[in-house]
Amino acid sequence: MTHALSAEDSSVRLQAALAVGTTPDPGFLETLVERCAVEPDFFVRDMLSWALTRLAPEVTLPRIRRELGSGRAQARSQALHTLSKIGDRSAWAWITRDLLRDGDDEVARTAWRAAVVLVPEDETEYLAGELVAQLGRGDRDVRLSLSRALVDLGDAAVPALGRAARHPDPAVAAHARVTELLRRDPEAGFDAAVEEAKRLLALGSEGAAPTAVAAPGVPETAQTAGTAETAETMGTTTVSPGLAEAANAEDAANAVETAEC
Repeated sequence: MTHALSAEDSSVRLQAALAVGTTPDPGFLETLVERCAVEPDFFVRDMLSWALTRLAPEVTLPRIRRELGSGRAQARSQALHTLSKIGDRSAWAWITRDLLRDGDDEVARTAWRAAVVLVPEDETEYLAGELVAQLGRGDRDVRLSLSRALVDLGDAAVPALGRAARHPDPAVAAHARVTELLRRDPEAGFDAAVEEAKRLLALGSEGAAPTAVAAPGVPETAQTAGTAETAETMGTTTVSPGLAEAANAEDAANAVETAEC
């Protein structure tokens, strides 16, 4: 079975991982963990993690914890993924700030997902702050993962997103607005939210407050309608001074285009 888990054919490795998980045996713990760190096939890696979840947590958790400090990015990422599948909240303390801000995008993305699953109720605002500090990072997939993690945090993320929506960096502000739009309407779609956030940034006018995050007590539809009416009347787009003090409208638009996920 150990040889099958490292066979050249990925289908053989997949069947081997399935067999090990179907009949859990702590004797395979080390082999499963080691294969997670080097397995190139996504589906096989997922099956390896599943096989690990079939073992008793008191057996698997200490070994998986060691992988979080590995020098191999895939080992860290797969260990985090496995922790999220096990769901034991005692592992929350192992998801450090270094992991949440890991230089490897895949590790960071997996850390965000695992953290949202494992975070205790009284730590959600702290986690929201850590995640918001990453806004504007990476390519479309990275930003989508971060937005999803913040949306999954629910209301705990609202204050931090509101502050980030007024960030002087257009990339951060745009990403915050995208996330807030998705939080309100998860069915909207990420790309559609990106376009809407860009429109809201471009429509910000002289002294107007950012509109992507609704002002308390003011219906969102009223704010959006008012902004759209102003845009139709003016026939042009300007940029809120609070978002781009040293840039003209074209510069800010370009910055937001760069921020598109």
